[in-house]
Amino acid sequence: MKQSQPLIALLCVYLVAVPPSFGQERKEDTTPRLDSESPHWYSRFTNPYQPRVVPPVNVSNTTRLDSLLRAGNLYLSLQDAIALGIENNLDVEVLRYEYEYANADLLRAKSGASIQGIPTNVTSGMPNGAASLIGSTNTGVAATGAQTSLPAGVSYDPAFIGNISWGHASTPLANTIVSGLTQQIATNKLANFGITQGFISGGSASLTYDNSNQFTNSFTNTYNPATTSSLDLTLTQPLLQGFGLAMNNRTIRIATNNMRAADLVFKQQIINVVANISGLYWNLVYANNDLDVKRRAVAVSTKLLNDNKAQVEVGTLAPIAIVQAEAQVATDQQALVQSQTNVLQQETILKSALSRNGLASPAVGEARIVLTDRIRVPDVETIEPVQDLVDRALENRPELSQSRIQIDNSKLALAGTRNQMLPSINAFADLRNNALSGNLNTTINPATGLIQPHPSADPFFIGGYGTILGQLFGRSFPNYTVGVQLNIPLRNRAAQANMITQELNLRQNELSVQRLVNQVRVDVQTALTAVQQSRAQYQAAVKARVLQEQTADAEQKKLAVGASTPYNVILMQRDLWTAEDAEVLAQAAYALARTQLDWATGAILQKNNVVLDEAKAGRVTRAPDTIPPVNNNGSQR
Repeated sequence: MKQSQPLIALLCVYLVAVPPSFGQERKEDTTPRLDSESPHWYSRFTNPYQPRVVPPVNVSNTTRLDSLLRAGNLYLSLQDAIALGIENNLDVEVLRYEYEYANADLLRAKSGASIQGIPTNVTSGMPNGAASLIGSTNTGVAATGAQTSLPAGVSYDPAFIGNISWGHASTPLANTIVSGLTQQIATNKLANFGITQGFISGGSASLTYDNSNQFTNSFTNTYNPATTSSLDLTLTQPLLQGFGLAMNNRTIRIATNNMRAADLVFKQQIINVVANISGLYWNLVYANNDLDVKRRAVAVSTKLLNDNKAQVEVGTLAPIAIVQAEAQVATDQQALVQSQTNVLQQETILKSALSRNGLASPAVGEARIVLTDRIRVPDVETIEPVQDLVDRALENRPELSQSRIQIDNSKLALAGTRNQMLPSINAFADLRNNALSGNLNTTINPATGLIQPHPSADPFFIGGYGTILGQLFGRSFPNYTVGVQLNIPLRNRAAQANMITQELNLRQNELSVQRLVNQVRVDVQTALTAVQQSRAQYQAAVKARVLQEQTADAEQKKLAVGASTPYNVILMQRDLWTAEDAEVLAQAAYALARTQLDWATGAILQKNNVVLDEAKAGRVTRAPDTIPPVNNNGSQR
């Protein structure tokens, strides 16, 4: 009983310290809190065994969207559209978890466990149905790093181990002459504890404290019950394979690199979203401009029809002029309906890209978009040397920086693989203190019916647990062991193959970076060419439209004096609408080409005043643009 008192006391203290609901089914606490928070006095002990609470997803839009709604219209400037995309786009929200992945991987590396890497999937950020997307999903080489860890059973996190057991054994004896017993009965109690720890040098240490108490029915033992204890310190340090800080902290350095890679992956997602929202915005501007052209075409053709009807009634025109005018009105109305459909489709795609819950909100789903920005083609284009644009792109494109990080990770992994080619030579030392205590055996000898005398009993061993502690810390019975363990593979083929694989992987990554550099140059040159061509097309379209206006006006005047026919006027008006369509299309092509060039050079965030820290937080501090005054019917004044 005395031997059990320390264990019972320890159990009582534990039961008092644990939370009252321990061992019962309880509802999980999902309250988000910082890792440093300690809501209870025992939290510092229980926090390592509690999962970190991740807040539930939020599918509600930010208040910016509601602030831009008025009288059934959604008033959007380009800056407001970009801000809404940053705040509400679901692809951006998904990538905000990138940092949590990287933090978790760094925490895993600091414990000595294998790292898992971070997700590198980047999307366009656009809903299904959006065409002509700008950018790409190429993120360079995945920044996963090396899947390496400490030897099995070794961790940088110290671990407490324990083994408490009670056992009863009855063994029948075939020979009763010596012991005088037909069976040997023993009760064993074990209470073993220890702590283990791995170190960044590659070594490890373990401190164990073992206790064994045995009671037996044998009268031959000098001490019964008897307690044996030991305090053992074991140190192990690799001398070749697995040795050194550079070898054993490489996963931490890789995980730290991946923290920077997470920034780059998120930045590329933001770049894609900003570029594609800009593209959707300018496409909708084009659709509205095209719709305006179609409306004016219907208005002009309708007026011509009415004029022809009046002239037919007075007999100055043949009835066929009415048929020709009606055919043109029908054609223009068909084009108008198609243009109206295109506007509605573009509005739906843009609203879906700017909302977390799509079109679930009736206010958003039914709202018509009123764009407050117009495409402006400058009179003079800023000329910048293509090499300067390429240099800027090579400096700013996030996928290039991410690929370079992967090169660093591959080199770190290669150093670890090279170390694994060395022979394994481990130095070890073991320091052990032993102790024994107990009471004199008072078991009766069944042959004599008397207590067996034990003249060899030493009073030094007689006593309780205090005697054990005195022997242990007095180092009464020390053991010392030092040595070296050696393992030298004679052919080492597996390590050589691993080294070859890692070197090949590094060379492939280096070539991937060069391929990406080549692609960046192509992207810049292609985008610059598109800007130049679209500007030339726009200037030509403007000139063609002006000339066609003059031609149509001249034909209309000739008709007024009887020198032309209504059919010729219809043909001139048709050519005029075609010229106006070509102008608005060239204007939109220029805006999209400028956006493509900003994406290719990696300058699109700077051009649109996007702050990456605000994008990470999901809140843009810039206030929404002022909504223009509207009439009672909701139209803009």
